[in-house]
Amino acid sequence: QVQLVESGGGLVQPGGSLRLSCATSGFSLDSSAIGWFRQAPGKEREGVSCISSKHEYTYYADSVKGRFTISRDNAKNMVYLQMNSLKPEDTAVYYCAAGGWYGSTCGGSIYEYDYWGQGTQVTVSS
Repeated sequence: QVQLVESGGGLVQPGGSLRLSCATSGFSLDSSAIGWFRQAPGKEREGVSCISSKHEYTYYADSVKGRFTISRDNAKNMVYLQMNSLKPEDTAVYYCAAGGWYGSTCGGSIYEYDYWGQGTQVTVSS
């Protein structure tokens, strides 16, 4: 049974940092791309970042480039999203998702991903 569980969200002041974690199980992590998405109230879910199953290809939305870093540890079945210089507009529920099986690239479209976690809330506020 495929499972993804996010953790690490919370309340942080503008300019602060958080590291989100995505614990995966039920599949071989090196076979899948993992994407991070976010959804703010009243807005559509948007792709933030992803890392491919091969060649460590990474993608970042323009809004987070230079501030967020995605990484994976296949041995621990974990994917991380390090978020620095957080802004109030980063406030959202963050989800990780698995898909793009055995691909060399990945993207920020929700349609590329088959399995989703339940999300973790990130609130950036003073």
